[in-house]
Amino acid sequence: MSVLLIAGSPTEHSRSATLLDGVAERLHAAVDDRRLRVERLRIRDLSPQALLLADWGHASVVRAIEQVANARALVIATPVYKAAYSGVLKVFLDLLPQTALKGKAVLPIATGGSPHHMLALDYALRPVLQSLGARHILPGVYASDAQIPKDEAGDYQIGGEIAQRLDDATHTLLQEGLRLSAVPVPRPVPFSQALYSV
Repeated sequence: MSVLLIAGSPTEHSRSATLLDGVAERLHAAVDDRRLRVERLRIRDLSPQALLLADWGHASVVRAIEQVANARALVIATPVYKAAYSGVLKVFLDLLPQTALKGKAVLPIATGGSPHHMLALDYALRPVLQSLGARHILPGVYASDAQIPKDEAGDYQIGGEIAQRLDDATHTLLQEGLRLSAVPVPRPVPFSQALYSV
């Protein structure tokens, strides 16, 4: 069983990609890799020409569509521009077959400049996901720029409120979307900390 994390930002380092990383960390912490495979797809890495010209035969597009087909669930992250999801995500979704999301659970995630854009998940992205046949569209997570500030090193950091919402969303994805119970993955213990008796 696999979950595909789709990064819909045109930039490499973005707030929406940071949220996607947060979901990946939570999935890895909750479920063993043998039970759940987590894959990534960054739309910005696909051929721009193939995307814009709807070249379904291009190797990068073929592989991306296969990843969607093989996933049991999707987590789609996007920045909100002009009150809608990103253009690169739109172009990619337009390339998918009409039933590409049939039987799949989808967790939408978005970031935007202010709280005023939080409904973009519901009025812009959700109808497209429904038209592609998504079985279950989970309640989305929206974060404003202020909730994902940069640290001193210039890296984005997830604020406490959003971290809790990601915890809840990941739990819902596992329980409702995948019907998996979370089993904490055991972490290695350094030998110096091992307790033993003789």
